[in-house]
Amino acid sequence: MLYPKERELIVAYGKKLIESKLTTGTSGNISIYLPDKKQLLITPSGMDYAKIQQEDIIVMDLCGNVVEGNKKPSSEYSMHQIFYRRRNDIRALVHVHSVYATTLASINSEIPAVHYLVATAGGDNVRCAKYATYGTKELAENAYQAMENRYAVLLANHGLLTGSKDLPQAFSIALEIEFCAEIYYRTKTLGNPVILTAEEMANVLGRFKKE
Repeated sequence: MLYPKERELIVAYGKKLIESKLTTGTSGNISIYLPDKKQLLITPSGMDYAKIQQEDIIVMDLCGNVVEGNKKPSSEYSMHQIFYRRRNDIRALVHVHSVYATTLASINSEIPAVHYLVATAGGDNVRCAKYATYGTKELAENAYQAMENRYAVLLANHGLLTGSKDLPQAFSIALEIEFCAEIYYRTKTLGNPVILTAEEMANVLGRFKKE
């Protein structure tokens, strides 16, 4: 079996998605990219995260061919592949249907700098990508464009996608951005939230880089 360590990590973080309430049921997906092999590992389609075993993880190449695995890969595999083809700073992706991020995505809203932790996404906001049907190359392209210079993007009427250098970090960004989405939603119910300035967010980003 190829890449047992990476498979073990994906299985563990699949369970974390449910435990942290970032997603429910079988929705969402996780992948890890191995640039030296030009292959990615991704969760299977429509399978309960609590039941996924290492052997259920699918290994694919960047052309969409299955290298190893007898399960159907996530329907969003093209959305993962486009980032691995075009960005060398992303080696893992987490896609979830978390409640607050998806709520904002469903009104096609960005997440502005309502809290300094928005900077975990790499800038002073989290953009919302244009809507496209799930599992399509159009959605993959829309997500890629909206996540330019960022590590998180809302998918209109769909959910949240985050990426980073490794899976633990991509998962952490998803948690932080869901928190920021909730804060933005709750403050909007009270009135007009105070948004941090671009200068302050640049200061925060600078501090993050030193940590």
